[in-house]
Amino acid sequence: MLIHQERITGRSNASQNGELAMPVGTTLDRYIMRRQNDFPYATGELSQLLRDIALASKIVHREINRAGLMDIAGSAGSGNVQGETQQKLDVIANIRFIRALKNGGEVCAIISEEDDDIVHTGNVNARYVVAIDPLDGSSNIDVNVSIGTIFSIYRRITPVGTEATEADFLQGGRCQIAAGYILYGSSTLLVLTSGAGVSGFTYDNSLGEYILSHANLRQPPIGTIFSCNDGNVDDYPAHVQAYLSDCRRRRFTGRYIGSLVADFHRNLIKGGIYLYPPTVKSPNGKLRLLYECYPMAFIVEQAGGRATNGHESILDVAPISVHQRSALYIGSAAMVDEL
Repeated sequence: MLIHQERITGRSNASQNGELAMPVGTTLDRYIMRRQNDFPYATGELSQLLRDIALASKIVHREINRAGLMDIAGSAGSGNVQGETQQKLDVIANIRFIRALKNGGEVCAIISEEDDDIVHTGNVNARYVVAIDPLDGSSNIDVNVSIGTIFSIYRRITPVGTEATEADFLQGGRCQIAAGYILYGSSTLLVLTSGAGVSGFTYDNSLGEYILSHANLRQPPIGTIFSCNDGNVDDYPAHVQAYLSDCRRRRFTGRYIGSLVADFHRNLIKGGIYLYPPTVKSPNGKLRLLYECYPMAFIVEQAGGRATNGHESILDVAPISVHQRSALYIGSAAMVDEL
């Protein structure tokens, strides 16, 4: 009878029980603990810092999901150091991340897109500084389009016990010890590198945990997607216009969300190139070097892709100021090389 039943259902009680007891997977905390040996000098400090970022992202995830129910969408009525209009969620995300990093105790200073100056946490004995864009593409929240957070971590070079200075942030892209982004979309995804490959973790609402979902992410060497603001194309350099014309001739697919995290992530998974060239209005480029270009370049190189400002690798660009801007061409190596 049991054999007959198994043939009808296609599953035995054992297999059903096996499915019910399927392992949840590797949590972000467990992953970080296992990778702690990569940083013997950190003695758990870097692990705690990454947990603090993850905690803040969970809170931001919650706020984003409540945006349609509460008065937290739309403009905050103020501007940031970039001269851009701040959204209410920009301000909320900035507060959440800064508070989590202050309370965590492992960060002595923060540079944020939303603050003019260095934010000192008061943790002068901490060994790390963080550069962060708390909510990239936040104007998209009003229309329920994916947005994200981008962060970069450095080990400080000023003496422990003193206040951090700009020198701690201007070490250059090759000195990053970890970087990542959080994509708030159909699911919330944290993508992370500490210099030994790239891993992605999907947030499980029911558990309140990030679960390893994308082990060893690799950028396809070539793709058929190009991502840029086509409204600016007449202001792009001639060689970029020629490249885009060739992409159209070859029937490549144009995809542009207007959120760097979302556009970058799609191309990382599917293969493609993201372009933000210099324009007449922004001759040095528009994206911020420290907390947008550097971390994304670190991630893409670890995944086998490329990132350049059109003249040299983004990670080799010498930083001059904490809110410095740059052009960016990033994605599949063959496409970046061709451009």
